[in-house]
Amino acid sequence: MTDTPPAPRERRIEDYGLIGNTYSAALIGRDASIEWLCLPRFDSPAIFAALLGDDENGSWRLCPSDPKAKISRRYRPGTAILETHFATRGGAATVIDFMPHPSAEGAIELIRLVRGDRGSIEFDTTVTFRFDYGQLLPWVQSNAVGLTAIAGPNAVRLVSTVPLVNKDFATRANFRVRAGETATFNLLWYPSETPAPDCRAPEPLLAAAEAFWTGWSARSQYEGEHREMVERSLITLKLLTYAPTGGIVAAPTTSLPEQIGGQRNWDYRYCWIRDATLSLYALLTSGYREEAEAWRQWLMRAAAGSPADLQIMYGLHGERRLGEYEIDGLAGFAGSKPVRVGNQAHSQRQLDIYGELVGGIFAAHRQGANGVDEAWPLILVVVDFLEKIWREPDNGIWEVRGPRRHFVHSKVMAWVAFDRAIAMAEQMKLKAPLARWRKARAAVHAEICEKGWDPKRKTFVQYYGGQALDAGLLFMALTGFLPIDDPRMKSTIRAIERELMVDGFVMRYSPEPEVDGLPPGEGAFLACSFWLCDVHKLSGHHAKAKALFERLTGAANDLGLLAEEYDPVGKRQLGNFPQAFSHVGLINSAHILAGRRGAARRAERESDMPVG
Repeated sequence: MTDTPPAPRERRIEDYGLIGNTYSAALIGRDASIEWLCLPRFDSPAIFAALLGDDENGSWRLCPSDPKAKISRRYRPGTAILETHFATRGGAATVIDFMPHPSAEGAIELIRLVRGDRGSIEFDTTVTFRFDYGQLLPWVQSNAVGLTAIAGPNAVRLVSTVPLVNKDFATRANFRVRAGETATFNLLWYPSETPAPDCRAPEPLLAAAEAFWTGWSARSQYEGEHREMVERSLITLKLLTYAPTGGIVAAPTTSLPEQIGGQRNWDYRYCWIRDATLSLYALLTSGYREEAEAWRQWLMRAAAGSPADLQIMYGLHGERRLGEYEIDGLAGFAGSKPVRVGNQAHSQRQLDIYGELVGGIFAAHRQGANGVDEAWPLILVVVDFLEKIWREPDNGIWEVRGPRRHFVHSKVMAWVAFDRAIAMAEQMKLKAPLARWRKARAAVHAEICEKGWDPKRKTFVQYYGGQALDAGLLFMALTGFLPIDDPRMKSTIRAIERELMVDGFVMRYSPEPEVDGLPPGEGAFLACSFWLCDVHKLSGHHAKAKALFERLTGAANDLGLLAEEYDPVGKRQLGNFPQAFSHVGLINSAHILAGRRGAARRAERESDMPVG
């Protein structure tokens, strides 16, 4: 439950909740206002974009007429159904928001119910339709049960049990609900060239949605003291899955800033190869084999073709062209510009993705997934290609926009690609040039230990010849590149704690403008902080790991949602929201704390066993 929301000028990223249907998603503020909705897909142009501007860029306000109404909110247990409760002196009511699975016709629906709980309460609603990221005013036509709004290829139909009036380029209503009554709103997207489909009855859809989500949540195999947080993270990961292909978007938003007022605003509504391994472990370890297999199949399709053409990210269906542009008509969240659509980083070279690709397939093999041997021809050509290019510089895990360098994390993941490919060939008795691969693996290892180590500072560094640290160095222990008790690993972990930690949270790296090509300034990276938690647990520092985990989960909002980053000074979330990478980190760390290996033990080649 939450207190009365802050004024709009003080809004924070953590003010929002998420609903969705595994096709698209909406962000809803503490006051039940919808400020972000892309239809019909995660990466479609938004019809409500007030999140990155104001109401004139599209929103759906729905709240009591009494500005002093007390507000609280929650998800129905085990579901993605969001309830916002309003209480006044005269009554109380609950706004119930959810998105049902699309109909057979493919129409996408968002349903809002206003349920009277006590006495009576007056509500106002204002729906401001603005298509194409708030830039396009649609043609709106009223009818007996609501209205239709059309612009270009997109159309929406709004059906309501309360009278709607179009005024001042917005749709408005004032109504009262009493205890036992329910006002309903059904927003339905459909292609504008087709007749408007019928809206389905809201109440049966609500019952079906609750049954689906509670049944899905019941499949979780997590056993530990953090079940509620893990359950919410798993539901969030499911919400970020695009059902038609199995791809998982990094986040449902674009351009939420990594620094308020800064330029680090990126579009995350795409699928990253890098996320594959960690997501596979989170899903498989939690018992969601179907979702893990769909994600692996997406990975295989996206990676098909020449290994020289492998990208770091793809569209929901594996699209390769994700050209980046800026929308000048949006002011940005809290004035943070530019607002970007598309992601230029899709064209970068990042050597670590070869390790992520092979490591993800190896993870599926270790967990007993079916059909893993079908991926072997792909692994053969990928590893052979990597053997030719691993000595080249790249843009690194953090997608820096400065010059390419020899990033240590990238080289470590190249080592992982060779190591896991060798392991698969050995375990599955597959034909492979093992002698050559072993030689390459040894060469990568030797070069990293020589060129990536700073003997004066007694730490591995971000890139060859540099002095900056990088939280990605934790993967040297998490992948088995070095034993976690190796003196070099221990001193590197201490250096990361000393130089990259701020109030218990881990920064990604020491920013250098000449390295990442942007002005410095961002929050602590939550996934990196979970990696340190894993390292503590695997080092035998159980209390330290638990304390860090509690600190990290304490950064979640009241609904259990995490953005990409956290500002330890301003005590606020930063970056796109909610972030799959952060929630995957939480799931995997929770399993490790509970005694299951999860992602942090993927270095080992035997079956998962308790950590102790």
